[in-house]
Amino acid sequence: MDNQLISIVIPVYRSEDILPILTSNICKAMKKMKFKYEIILVCDASPDLSWLTIKKLSKKFPQIKGLLLRTNVGQHNALMAGFSKARGEIIVTMDDDLQHSPEDSILLINKIKDGYDVAYGKFKKRNHSRWKVLGSFFNNLIASFLLKKPLNLYFSPFRAFSSEIKDDILLYHGPFCYIDGLIFSCTKNIASVEINHFERRSGSGSYGLKKSISLYLRMTTGFSIFPLRLSSFLGFFFSITGFILAFYFLLQKLLYNNTPQGWTSLIIVVLIVAGIQMLLLGVIGEYVGRIFLTLNGKKQYSISKIV
Repeated sequence: MDNQLISIVIPVYRSEDILPILTSNICKAMKKMKFKYEIILVCDASPDLSWLTIKKLSKKFPQIKGLLLRTNVGQHNALMAGFSKARGEIIVTMDDDLQHSPEDSILLINKIKDGYDVAYGKFKKRNHSRWKVLGSFFNNLIASFLLKKPLNLYFSPFRAFSSEIKDDILLYHGPFCYIDGLIFSCTKNIASVEINHFERRSGSGSYGLKKSISLYLRMTTGFSIFPLRLSSFLGFFFSITGFILAFYFLLQKLLYNNTPQGWTSLIIVVLIVAGIQMLLLGVIGEYVGRIFLTLNGKKQYSISKIV
């Protein structure tokens, strides 16, 4: 029997029908592998009966610990709440929709035992909608550029890492958590394992377009100042362009003594430049807003109940 304790942390949202099957499958897989384990289910203020289901499961399975958050804070912040209560030497995270097989967690755990700090599951074939797959591909490209991540390393929610990495992650106290960014800022000793990806057992995923964009903004503004540098570059470029055009029109006025034609094109240029200025102000505002909320002590999460 392996003496290491495995902590499986799962954020829960709208999964009351799936949780009994999920926890049963995890318990069977862990017993089959003869691991000591605990399951931490973090109910992210789910509007359905997920919390009631967690309470029932905690009575049935002594390995289950349930956390109820007062407000919905999102997947990554909910994971931080779970990490704060995890006691295991190895931490495993997975989704609550049974698209990750608990039996595949052994592949990730073995990589940690081989000496890696972190192991990600790389799906052989993804059972997601086309827009979500394309969005993940785009997000992977941006992450590779901003975080200096290898292009072939996929940031999957099915991951495992050592308790030392968990302790480093928990040093972050800001309200805008992005687990993969925090992991990659701690270590580059990361493995990738091919695993299967299954159809969602019931219902539909809660990660829509709005949440996906929010997560993308967390990555781009939380772990890189590249957008600010891009804003400075674009501002400099359009300033130089403006001075060149002004000199050109002034020279044309002095040499030919007529009013330049083409006011339509001029208005188009003004509108384009004004639009870019508003975009850059939005980028700067995103940073300023995050600084403001962090300095004012916005919480990552608030735990209401523990079972």
